Amino acid sequence: MSAISLSGKELAASLRARAKEAADALTAAGTPPRLAVVVATDDGSSLWYVRSIAKAAAKSGIVCDVVDLGADATVAEIRRALETLSADDTVHGVILQTPLPEGASAADLAGTIDPAKDVDGANPASLGRLAARLPAFAPATAEAVVALLDHHEVPLPGRHVVVVGRSTVVGVPAAHLLLARDATVSVCHSRTADLPGMTRRADVLVVAAGRAGLVTAGHVAPGTVVVDVGTNPAGDGGLVGDVAPEVSEVAGALTPVPGGVGPVTTALLLGHTVAAAAHLTQR
Repeated sequence: MSAISLSGKELAASLRARAKEAADALTAAGTPPRLAVVVATDDGSSLWYVRSIAKAAAKSGIVCDVVDLGADATVAEIRRALETLSADDTVHGVILQTPLPEGASAADLAGTIDPAKDVDGANPASLGRLAARLPAFAPATAEAVVALLDHHEVPLPGRHVVVVGRSTVVGVPAAHLLLARDATVSVCHSRTADLPGMTRRADVLVVAAGRAGLVTAGHVAPGTVVVDVGTNPAGDGGLVGDVAPEVSEVAGALTPVPGGVGPVTTALLLGHTVAAAAHLTQR
């Protein structure tokens, strides 16, 4: 029996509709929400993602400027662009797209983004506030994991959630968000001993390691809810997750790739941008 599909399309459509309604109201009041995405890469999958954000923003009444600095951009050029956008009163959300040129630190550069405009929760200050359970924008992909589980009515209090991956983009912030929902959380990574033994103990398994097919059927106990955050390029030009296809025969429920976490992430970014615009017009 195949796992139930935890699609993100219905939730994403609802979030986009809500963002558009709020964006239209702000525009009518004289403040069109504006998002800026700073890009310094020629990575194909990354550029595809940026195009998808811009397309979704346009449909939701949000102006989206892609600031393409080129793959050979210097750290100083990237920093200057982020500082300029943070100081621009007409810009309400700023995203620094990764990967970055060699020698550039995402955490260091993201620290120049005004936290009030840090709609993807990349500034270390935003991450610190998230850990302290203070108001801040969470990284959208991490928030999408919890939003998707909520949408499909997967209970979290008291459940054992295992997160595979410890990046500050997904794994660590997702763990904080899940802890805040009273889940018992274990975080695994590349140096975890006996990874399959750890993941088989999970009621809910969140896989965000960035390695195609890392989690196989042997990693999953029957009936486990599995959230696959992976978006790895496939040989046919499509995307595959971190979870192998065979897991669908063991898990109780599984997010598809594409069509699971991805569309919810983009929709949340739009919602964050609108919320930032509403807040910034009042400060």
